[in-house]
Amino acid sequence: MRNFLLTCSLLVTTLHFAVADSGSKTASPTDPSRLYEVRIYYPTPGNYEAIIDRFRKYTCKIFEKHGMTNVGYWTPIDGSTERLIYILSYPSKEARDASWKAFGSDPEWKEVVAKTEANGKIVAKVDQIFMTEAEISPGLKLTKAPGRVFELRTYSPAPGKLNDLLARFKNHTLKLFKKHGMTNIAYWLTTQPDETGQSKLVYILAHPSEAEGKKHFDEFRADPKWVKAKADSEKNGSLTTKVESVYMKPTDYSPIQ
Repeated sequence: MRNFLLTCSLLVTTLHFAVADSGSKTASPTDPSRLYEVRIYYPTPGNYEAIIDRFRKYTCKIFEKHGMTNVGYWTPIDGSTERLIYILSYPSKEARDASWKAFGSDPEWKEVVAKTEANGKIVAKVDQIFMTEAEISPGLKLTKAPGRVFELRTYSPAPGKLNDLLARFKNHTLKLFKKHGMTNIAYWLTTQPDETGQSKLVYILAHPSEAEGKKHFDEFRADPKWVKAKADSEKNGSLTTKVESVYMKPTDYSPIQ
């Protein structure tokens, strides 16, 4: 009987890990100590495709070589401003700095730069945003579903309202997004405080298309449950001062698609 119970226990354990390991690759469970970095590259004139191609052929692989996790690569659907938007993650800020130092001095990378910038710089400017994963975030999974578009949304909280904003997302917003056909990908808080001394809330949703994403948002805003939750949470004023949205399509080499 003892051997039988031991065998059953081992079988259950094996099945548990088999289920846990199936399906999507997970970048990390929600971990407030892990650092995420949004990087936005603006090309020099005529070099937008050259930047996209350099990442495809070389940069992503060299990032991985130096311990950086490629999370996602996107280009805005609105092509009025050419940009490459991507997210990397690291175990910590110290690990991030060490990885970038090793990357910058790597002879392989120096050779790539010499080859791709023989006629001049291809990157005009780089913006950076450092973030940690918010407690409300689902576990980030690097899934691929062909045809999806993504929406990067940034919320600037009203003075003293960040905790109220996060509570509203936790108690109402995330569930209502899902109800209306939007996929919660991940939620982060910026590490650099804004002018009010608070973090910004940055998150990504996935939609079947840009048109459906906007339609689903209209349905969400009209939902009586959302109307009530918004009114109840804003009795003393709005919880945000600014909301920014960018619809994006993943590159062919993005881990998230």
